[in-house]
Amino acid sequence: MGGTGDNLAARSDSRHEVTYPESLPISERRQEILDTIRDNQVVVIAGETGSGKSTQLPKMCLELGLHETGWIGHTQPRRIAARSIAERVSEELGDEIGGLVGYKVRFTDKVSKKTAIKTMTDGVLLAEMQHDRSLSAYSVIIIDEAHERSLNIDFLLGYLRQLLGRRRDLKVIVTSATIDTERFAKHFAQPDGSPAPIIEVSGRTYPVEVRYRPPEDAETGESLTQSEAIVEAIYELENETPGDVLVFCAGERDIREAADALGDAKLRDTEVLPLFGRLSAAEQHRVFERKRQGIQRRIVIATNVAETSLTVPGIRYVIDPGVARISRYSNRTKVQRLPIEEVSQASANQRSGRCGRVADGVAIRLYSEANYENRPEFTEPEITRTNLASVILQMASLGLGDMERFPFVEAPELRNIRDGVALLEELDAVDPDGANTKRWLTDIGRDLARLPI
Repeated sequence: MGGTGDNLAARSDSRHEVTYPESLPISERRQEILDTIRDNQVVVIAGETGSGKSTQLPKMCLELGLHETGWIGHTQPRRIAARSIAERVSEELGDEIGGLVGYKVRFTDKVSKKTAIKTMTDGVLLAEMQHDRSLSAYSVIIIDEAHERSLNIDFLLGYLRQLLGRRRDLKVIVTSATIDTERFAKHFAQPDGSPAPIIEVSGRTYPVEVRYRPPEDAETGESLTQSEAIVEAIYELENETPGDVLVFCAGERDIREAADALGDAKLRDTEVLPLFGRLSAAEQHRVFERKRQGIQRRIVIATNVAETSLTVPGIRYVIDPGVARISRYSNRTKVQRLPIEEVSQASANQRSGRCGRVADGVAIRLYSEANYENRPEFTEPEITRTNLASVILQMASLGLGDMERFPFVEAPELRNIRDGVALLEELDAVDPDGANTKRWLTDIGRDLARLPI
C-alpha cells in the first residue's frame, strides 16, 4: 500500500530539487498552477498537446510536498503512455525508474517504497479501488487525457466526485485538451456550487499550415490506396525544410502496409519507425532516441496513441488519413466492434497540432476540406457507443452502486441502462431480487466480470 508508515518515511527522505524545462509553455504558468493546486481540492488544467502538462504536473505536486502523505497518482488511458511519461519524469528528476518515479501497468509493476510519483493506466487505479475504497494510498490523483472520455475515465470521474466529500485531504487534477473543460469544472463543483477552477495553458508555439490532399492521382484522377497517398505526401514534403514526419494510421496492419510502401519508395537517409501498443518496450523506445548516424529524417507511423497520449519529439510534419478504430456497439447484432471510422474535427486538430512544437509545421490531411467540415465536432464519449451490459457488470464488480444514480459526467439514457440489465438477467449474471444489495452479482456474473473481454 502506498500510505504505510515505512513508505511515507522513505518518500519524505527522497527530497529532490525540482526544475522545469523553460521551453514548455506550462513552465511559464508554474507559480499560478502551484498556488491553485495548493488552495483547491480540484483543479482542471486545459492545454493543447505539447504544453508539457503530463510530465510537469506530477513534478509540481512533488514541489508542493504532496508526496509526503501519499502517492501522487497519475493515470493514462494507455500503457505505452504510462511507461514513457514515467521514464521522462524520472529522467528529468535525475533518478531511475522504480525510485522516485514508478509505473504500474498490466503485467508490470515498477513501484518501490521510495516511489512518490506513480503513473499507471486508469484500469489499474479502478482495480485498486476494489480493495482500497477510499484510495487512502494517494494524496493526489491526476486524471490525464480526460477529454478522451473512455469508460474508465468516466468511472473514475464519477467515483472521485463521490469520494471527495469523504476525503477532504485528497486533491484531484483533471487535465484535458481544450475540449469540454467547462463540463469537467461543473462536474466537480465546489461546496458553494461554483465550478472548479480552470487553468488554460497554451500548447502549440509555431503556426501549422494545413493542406488537404484527397487520395487521388493528380494526373489521372484515379483513387489511391492509403499507403500510396502517404508515399505521395512524403514526396511532397521532400520539397520542404528537412524534418521528421508523423503519420497516423488506424491500426497495426495499416502501419505495416504503409511501412512496406515507404520501404519500396527507397527514400534516402530516412528511417521508418512504427509505434503501436503491442510493440516491445525496446522497439517503442526507438522513437524517443536520437537519430542514428547518417539518418537525416525519421518517419514515425503511429496509431492514435500519438494523438494525445504521448509526444513524439522533433516532429515537423504530420500526414493524417483522418481515420481511427473506434469501439462501437451494434444494437442490431448485439456485438461490440472496432470499425475504422473518420475521426472528429477535435481529433483531426489534435493530430495537426503535433507538428507545431519545434518549428513551423505542415499537416497534410488525406481528405477534402468539405469532408472535414462535415465531421462531428467532438468524438462521442465511449459510454454512449458501448454495450451497457458490460458497463453495468463492471460497475457491480467494482461496487460503484446503482448506475441510474451514479454521477457520470454525461449519463447514458435510462432505456439503454434497462436494456443492459435485461441482457445480464438473461445471462443469469445478476439476480433481479438482489438489485439493491451487494449480492446483486451471481457467481456467473462475478466470473464474467473477471474475463478480460
